[in-house]
Amino acid sequence: MNKYQINEKGYYGHFGGAYIPEILYRCVKELQDTYLTVLEDESFKREYHRLLNDYAGRPSPLYFARRMSDKYGCRLYLKREDLNHTGAHKINNTIGQILLARRMGKKRIIAETGAGQHGVATATVCALMDMPCVVYMGKTDVERQQPNVQRMQMLGAEVVPVTSGNMTLKDATNEAIRDWCCHPSDTFYIIGSTVGPHPYPDMVARLQSVISEEIKWQLAEKEGCDYPDQLVACVGGGSNAAGTIYHYLEDERVKITLAEAGGKGVDSGMSAATIRLGREGIIHGARTLLMQDADGQIEEPYSISAGLDYPGIGPIHAYLAEVKRAEVLAVNDDEALEAAFELTRLEGIIPALESAHALGALKKMHFSPSDVVVLTVSGRGDKDMDTYIKTFPK
Repeated sequence: MNKYQINEKGYYGHFGGAYIPEILYRCVKELQDTYLTVLEDESFKREYHRLLNDYAGRPSPLYFARRMSDKYGCRLYLKREDLNHTGAHKINNTIGQILLARRMGKKRIIAETGAGQHGVATATVCALMDMPCVVYMGKTDVERQQPNVQRMQMLGAEVVPVTSGNMTLKDATNEAIRDWCCHPSDTFYIIGSTVGPHPYPDMVARLQSVISEEIKWQLAEKEGCDYPDQLVACVGGGSNAAGTIYHYLEDERVKITLAEAGGKGVDSGMSAATIRLGREGIIHGARTLLMQDADGQIEEPYSISAGLDYPGIGPIHAYLAEVKRAEVLAVNDDEALEAAFELTRLEGIIPALESAHALGALKKMHFSPSDVVVLTVSGRGDKDMDTYIKTFPK
């Protein structure tokens, strides 16, 4: 039995499930009954992997970062998801989900986005498959991620700025779910992370698991051993992290470290360190850890990174933290910025602010010189240049 995978009822331990309005019951049930059959179908696999290879540009390289390795006293490899088409890991998931939507006869695609990378990846596959696309994005994120908004619009998507709440990822997700409630029969909601009602957390993890699948054979080629000593990834909703660790979950020789957004500090009142600060509750259709006040009202998260300021966490990561399969570190804004500039100067790679949180975790970890460490660079930093320029060390 797989100790750390989802069970037949859609739970990781007691996290997960599908807590949904009645109007969505039929389409969520249809998805639950369909997704595994489709994902395991040989013709689906052929089409999915053809597009991953020929369109998305996989496999992504596993790069030995020599100067970073010298600095941290280990053998550090970077899994270069930033080199995928559209600039992040998100394309792995959107290709799979749009192929599923097409097989289910859906005619319209909706999505939510924070940093904009999932929105761009969704708009991209909708252009590829000639399907209409509506992307909900918090007004705050629209303003701080303008290059991605322009890319989505150029690809033909309608970008809807959301003005409720603090106008970020949580609020965009709320609006996408409202849209889905109004159009349940013809609309497919491509969720970008391991969040939402079952089967989304498992489906997204499976589609992103190509990351750890490649790490296995790439490490075998480079190190003569198909598993690392440590895996490191950033976690907001948790899709790149889930993909990075998927094929290693049951291998307890491999230590897992996840970096969440500490914001201005976990005790500052301006943080998105959901696992550290969250309590059990239900958000966007799943039971998980979320930031809430004494009355159960969701507290607004904060992070310099638009892709990590979500008040919940994927149920898989809530469970892995609870059972101590993963160690979760909070990395603050200034630590992430410092790590981004360090990678840029040492290796010539400008990472996304989300990925910079994973890099920021390295200073908080301990290594032996022989340790093989794989860190996923989930996206590239083009979209964050405005923030980087404003904070560039003088």
